Amino acid sequence: MGKYNDSIIPDFPWETIDSDIERWLEQDIGCGDVTSDPLPLDGVRITAEVLAKSKGVASGVGGFLRILKKSDPELVITKAVPDGTQYNTGEILISVTGDARRLLRAERTALNLLTHLSGIASLTSEFVKLTVGTKAKIVDTRKTTPGLRSLEKYAVRCGGGSNHRPGLDASVMLKDNHVALVGSNLEEAIKRIRQINGHTTKVEVEVDDIDMVENAVGAGADVVMLDNMTPDDGREAVQLVGDQVIVEASGGITLENVRDWAESGVDVISVGFMTHSAPSADLSLEFKSLDS
Repeated sequence: MGKYNDSIIPDFPWETIDSDIERWLEQDIGCGDVTSDPLPLDGVRITAEVLAKSKGVASGVGGFLRILKKSDPELVITKAVPDGTQYNTGEILISVTGDARRLLRAERTALNLLTHLSGIASLTSEFVKLTVGTKAKIVDTRKTTPGLRSLEKYAVRCGGGSNHRPGLDASVMLKDNHVALVGSNLEEAIKRIRQINGHTTKVEVEVDDIDMVENAVGAGADVVMLDNMTPDDGREAVQLVGDQVIVEASGGITLENVRDWAESGVDVISVGFMTHSAPSADLSLEFKSLDS
């Protein structure tokens, strides 16, 4: 077990999701836990352990614990690995002790968040490992779950990846629909964008063939995004523009072809798959009874 890349993982402000946690718990509990509430569990305390069923990278540990503590304020934490930790099958990531009934109420919500974010971190780490030795940087996209973007982008950082823009207000990106609307007036569109946003704003333009690469650079783009093109196209684009602009690859990036893309010389590889389709990490929560 070891830290994946702690130099790029700032602490997540878990207190900012308290209102979300309350909604999540309310959604699951409703008017009460009709299974656990009738059971003779008054005063019963248990130890709960998160067990790894396969290897991966942890993310969301703080959120997991915050959900449990929202249900049981007297929760005792005896072990919690830091986010970004690489773990192996059979390892215990988290161990807590608390009220049985209160933990039963919150276990599924807490585990759902932990497995989802750890799944993203684990998949991201696989992409990152395949780019080692190249200059390519693995980044996410805006293809995130509504309401969970900041958490999912945090999970990408836990896995060693980097974040693309967090929202539409963060940076300029002229995508295919924008380009289709402005047509031959791409240069004028970029000029207008710079007039409104200032000279420090970088402009990214999505392209889908080599001719558009030249057009975008000629129109004043700072970044060209190769959309659903091939690694060979990437090599040609890099040779064509040199160090004039940042070259980003996006669309159709998989674990099978990401190395080829990285070796093409592109600067950035954006992968929506990491957030919108990452499988949940295989983690389970095991309960052990204690004397009441």
